[in-house]
Amino acid sequence: MTPEDLSTALTACLQDAVDAGEISVAVPAVVKVERPKNREHGDWATNVAMQLGKQAGMAPRDLAALLAERLRRAPGVVGVEIAGPGFLNITLDAAAAGELARTVVQAGADYGRNSALVGHVVNMEFVSANPTGPLHIGHTRWAALGDAISRLLRASGAELTAEYYINDAGHQMDVFAQSVYNRLHGLPVPEGGYPGEYVQDLARQVSTDHPDLRTLTEQAALPVIREAAYVHQMRDIRDTLAAFGVHFDIWFSERQLHSSGAIESAVRRLREQGHIEDRDGAVWLRTTDFGDDKDRVLIRANGEPTYFAADAAYYLSKKDRGFTEKIYLLGADHHGYVGRLKAIAACAGDDPQHNIEVLIGQLISVNGAKLSKRAGNIIELKDLVDWLGADALRYSLARYPADSPITIDPEILTSRTNDNPVFYVQYAHARSKGASRTAEAAGVDRSAFDASLLTHATESDLLARLGEFPSIVAQAAQFREPHRVARHLEVIAGAYHSWYAACRIVPAATDEGAGEITDTNRTRLWLNEATAQVLANGLDLLGVSAPERM
Repeated sequence: MTPEDLSTALTACLQDAVDAGEISVAVPAVVKVERPKNREHGDWATNVAMQLGKQAGMAPRDLAALLAERLRRAPGVVGVEIAGPGFLNITLDAAAAGELARTVVQAGADYGRNSALVGHVVNMEFVSANPTGPLHIGHTRWAALGDAISRLLRASGAELTAEYYINDAGHQMDVFAQSVYNRLHGLPVPEGGYPGEYVQDLARQVSTDHPDLRTLTEQAALPVIREAAYVHQMRDIRDTLAAFGVHFDIWFSERQLHSSGAIESAVRRLREQGHIEDRDGAVWLRTTDFGDDKDRVLIRANGEPTYFAADAAYYLSKKDRGFTEKIYLLGADHHGYVGRLKAIAACAGDDPQHNIEVLIGQLISVNGAKLSKRAGNIIELKDLVDWLGADALRYSLARYPADSPITIDPEILTSRTNDNPVFYVQYAHARSKGASRTAEAAGVDRSAFDASLLTHATESDLLARLGEFPSIVAQAAQFREPHRVARHLEVIAGAYHSWYAACRIVPAATDEGAGEITDTNRTRLWLNEATAQVLANGLDLLGVSAPERM
């Protein structure tokens, strides 16, 4: 019996009581069950009687007694006790609890997937670095978390599109082209331009692509350089993200908004909504109508659109493409964008509480990280990956909430000890795979399964932790918090190591030779492989590999 099965049984007990006229409450779709801190209190606990007591017009303990009477008759439940003001402590029989091992193995990679977000159609934009230089440490956190959140949302049933917005229009691209041009001709970096050896590299690549470039006038050369350098820099960004295990479904170019007339269309549509005001020769969007700190200019007095106009057109593009929910993952210096983006949604006729969500990630630092000579005064993402490894970097970023600053300790992340969280979890997976190989060599297979044999305390604990995994995944998706999965994997790893030390899969040898293989050994192999599956599934949700040997 999984926690979800027990939750369903509790919901059925409530509904039966309502149908019998014993209580009058709105039966919740899901009744939450939790693992009690003290194992003497049973396998699972729920406070549903305390939650619904007032609505039912009765003392929580009385409601708990009514539910307990019904729940005791549920298959797999051997005991229900009422504690404190109305807690229900529930004990399952060993067979019901142990059946989970077979459930996990049979479900395979699908175990943990759930339907919590079925029906949600989501566009999530993250990273979106300017194509004027390499990805750096400031982009690292959202690359890791954004991809993990994408995986979690999909695992919970959402129809999700991961999108990268390429800021390839405007003055910054002109400065970028000028920087490459100056390097090509041995001139100083222009004022406000881009330093770093990567610009010199781009100059060499562009001149190889266009051998006659040096013969062109500056006016003729700049558009050619701008496009060629842009293509090379975007290739570098794509390759860096791929090496970090990050995938995007759509790469959306800002230039598309300008060339397609989307900005003019956005202004026209927002005017029809009644939120446009012409003032001082410029076109303004009255975002203060919806809580922004000031109105925003869409079209300057000289007729040029602002970045904000592109933001508005981009939001409407997402809406037009059928994304009812838009998630923006922005850096620590983008707090000011929250109000204006929500105001755009409101001006477009959407509900800013439902149709748009803006998440802000705090900064990270890495002890001992060196500035990139190639990129100038930044720490490149690809250097961090080469130094620490994609797995260690992604896991360490995933195990903390996005709104908490992080300082990464390379000594811990590169160590092969239990102090290194990613090593601890990956080693548990590798150990379980090694145990399966050892079992196979000894003749232990999964030809038999008897859940009632999984009675050791460490087996009960491990099964409970595995059983919690789907609800942890659903919660992590709903709250956009991959760290819930990472922390739970560490709990599973700890429970597995304790079980591995206490319970043998392969029988101990005797003086007469190999020990007798029993159904207990075979059933434990099921539990071992169930653990390996959950660890692999969880690591995959974080974009981290599950090695079979370490």
